[in-house]
Amino acid sequence: MRKMAGKRDYYEVLGVARTATAEEIKKAYRKLAIQFHPDKNPGNKEAEEKFKEAAEAYEVLADDNKRKAYDQFGHAGAQGGGFDFSQFGGAGGAGFSNLNDLFGDIFSEVFGAGGPGGRGGRGGVRGQRGADLRYNLSVSFEEAAFGVEKTIQVPRETACKTCSGTGARPGTSAETCGTCRGAGEIRFQQGFFTLSKTCPDCSGSGQIIKSKCGDCRGSGRKTETTRLQVKVPAGIDSGQRLKLRGEGEAGTMGAPSGDLYVVIEVDEHPFFRRDGVDVHCSVPISFPQAALGTEIDVPTLGGTVKLKIPAGTQSNKRFRLKAKGIAQLGGRDRGDQYVMIQVEVPSKLTSEQRQLLERFAAIGGESFPESQSFLKKMKDWF
Repeated sequence: MRKMAGKRDYYEVLGVARTATAEEIKKAYRKLAIQFHPDKNPGNKEAEEKFKEAAEAYEVLADDNKRKAYDQFGHAGAQGGGFDFSQFGGAGGAGFSNLNDLFGDIFSEVFGAGGPGGRGGRGGVRGQRGADLRYNLSVSFEEAAFGVEKTIQVPRETACKTCSGTGARPGTSAETCGTCRGAGEIRFQQGFFTLSKTCPDCSGSGQIIKSKCGDCRGSGRKTETTRLQVKVPAGIDSGQRLKLRGEGEAGTMGAPSGDLYVVIEVDEHPFFRRDGVDVHCSVPISFPQAALGTEIDVPTLGGTVKLKIPAGTQSNKRFRLKAKGIAQLGGRDRGDQYVMIQVEVPSKLTSEQRQLLERFAAIGGESFPESQSFLKKMKDWF
């Protein structure tokens, strides 16, 4: 392999073996590009040259065809294959996408997460959208079931009323930044790269405020506590959220406000338990009521209703009250209420009650078919 005068071996430049994989070559180049990037080494000509050298080496070794030609003929093979680094910045530069594939990662290291200019690479950004806010709102079980309107107080950044959010003193206005001419970023040539970064004078806004508002000190925003009305729809549940568009923090330089997200937390109920749109509860009745049958008052979300208990009702028997549950969110139908009967056994008896129960037990064997069946099975087993 022949070497062209003044050029180092590309594998040596990247610090990889000739048998290196494509991923190893990419990793090595990325490391060097970050280390010697001109923005990290301003005014350092040696770093600039190493950056160019690494880019040139990667452009060849990252392309299978160019790498084969280079391995066989050296630098002459790369040049002979039609690769001209003087055209590297041109619109039709061969293989330029190889470097573009890496630039997103490299710029995030050199400039920060936002890329050049720290604003996602977008030039001329006049203002920034306001931040979204979160507000946790507690509502009662009944309020979640039927819906309610609540008044909340939200501390947030709002547009300054004195300057209408411009940041400029009333009677004045912002001027176009002379450094970037309103673009919000400045571009410069670094070798064969055209780079851009946020304008240091206007911080990317494209405008300069020479006479700042006295109330907001040029920010265009002030912290205030705002009262807002929130309509909580019927059927909402814990963890669900409501979006109040434009009720977040104000944007800067006329940019739109963020949104306010109201996250719902439904309080527990001492009697009811929710299961989707259905409601469950337990109601105790006495042993005589269960044996003889009765009619009881059962509380529901809409008020008290009568429930008929048939004679011989057993403990854990469940009754359904249709459409006495919770409204379906955004719909018209309601869930049901399920009433679980718990037969209460007295823990203390008077002497008269004991005598009556003993007499009942003596003559009421056929009244307890489940018990008699169990006893018979026990005898058969033993």
